[in-house]
Amino acid sequence: MSFVVLGSFFGSFILLPVAHAQKVSPPNVPDAIQARPGEEVVLLAHASGSQIYSCLPGTAKFVWTLIAPEAELKDQQDNVIGSHFGGPTWKLQDGSAVKGKVSAHVDSEDPNSIPWLRVDVESHSGVGLLTKMTTIQRVHTHGGKPPAQGCDESHHDTEIKSPYTADYYFYAPAK
Repeated sequence: MSFVVLGSFFGSFILLPVAHAQKVSPPNVPDAIQARPGEEVVLLAHASGSQIYSCLPGTAKFVWTLIAPEAELKDQQDNVIGSHFGGPTWKLQDGSAVKGKVSAHVDSEDPNSIPWLRVDVESHSGVGLLTKMTTIQRVHTHGGKPPAQGCDESHHDTEIKSPYTADYYFYAPAK
């Protein structure tokens, strides 16, 4: 995020975000994870980090179970603007945060990568860019899947981090 410094007659300064004139277009995605009518992209963030899995007992055998994501969010100029972590939650450096729930998913175009998602925002905290967000899409995923093997009773509660990258599109009601 870029900032402009504004001075006053009294010598104090404030930092204000500079609005980017370039509007972000929504990604080309399958119908199942389309944003809802009346929403527009407000933010595009690139995530780089890990999907954290734990080896836990499943129905018939032990399985790698997603515990949480852990990723850094960057803007289109490659500046760190926030983080993504369990909840799932996204928090920006401006203090705003959202927590969501997956409402739809489709397989990634890369079969070795985690699915693409539509996430409905369920709660907001702080005041900032995420304050009015309603929907998030996770697309263009690379990596992030758990290993195909290595989860059995002898590895109970073992945690692994699977590296991934993705693009997150944040939507709010159109103005």
